[in-house]
Amino acid sequence: MGKKRIGILTGGGDCPGLNAVIRGVTKTAINKYGMEVIGFHDGFEGLIENRFTFLTFEKVSGILTQGGTILGASNKANPFEHIVLENGKTVTIDVSDQCMELYQDLGLDALIAVGGDGTMTIAGMLAEKGARIVGVPKTIDKDLMETDTTFGFDTARQVATEAIDRLHSTAQSHHRVMIVEVMGRNAGWLALESGVAGGGDIILIPELPYQMKEVYRVVRQRSRFGKGGEQVVKKIVEDSPERVRLGGISHRISHQIEEATGIESRVTILGHLQRGGTPTPLDRLLATRFAVKAMELVVSQERK
Repeated sequence: MGKKRIGILTGGGDCPGLNAVIRGVTKTAINKYGMEVIGFHDGFEGLIENRFTFLTFEKVSGILTQGGTILGASNKANPFEHIVLENGKTVTIDVSDQCMELYQDLGLDALIAVGGDGTMTIAGMLAEKGARIVGVPKTIDKDLMETDTTFGFDTARQVATEAIDRLHSTAQSHHRVMIVEVMGRNAGWLALESGVAGGGDIILIPELPYQMKEVYRVVRQRSRFGKGGEQVVKKIVEDSPERVRLGGISHRISHQIEEATGIESRVTILGHLQRGGTPTPLDRLLATRFAVKAMELVVSQERK
């Protein structure tokens, strides 16, 4: 009988610490358990399109500090709703059986899926078809159920806090209101913690309704010293599991503040800056611990 073999993929958007997980899984599998590791490219796309590579000790050496993921990621690929072009029209088909065939042909003993809500939902559906799945939670939003924290959050929080720190000086120099918009979707952890750490005067989060008249009051009060908000949808992406793209609320608030108070306002949208770059030590440690635990779960289940 040949070596035991596991697969790993990184689904959803990129996130600081993904490479730390890939490294941790690969080195633990090879060094501790004598297993082979197959990495699927671009999340579930690799499983659908038969695109993968064997991960070796050498391939994952030196990637701990790198942002992004050496395997690539995709937030649109879904084996149960694979998008194809038929007769000039876009349709969705179920190719999950095809993915299961590849899973079996490769002789995988388990598949480690690294991702957020969408990735875990798809992974769960594959598990129902017979795949042995271990999920590793990943998101900068820190919004996954049954998960206290996720790697990537600390790095994003640091980037946002540093941005706020830098904006303080120009705000004071020009007597302006500076609005910083961060990611987080329906969770306000990133906005709350970076806002508090950065000394923000007003912090608006999705979980709590806000009243603009209270915002105006604080702005006027702060300027003298030298509840019913709604989400703003930026666009709809039809071929994505997360169709709704939020964004642009900062521009609306900026316009309202200028009209109501007469105080000049400027907007900074951090966007994908929060998801890139070198992960913090905390995120590297957490991602590595998740990776080692994932392998322990693979092996302990295998022994039952």
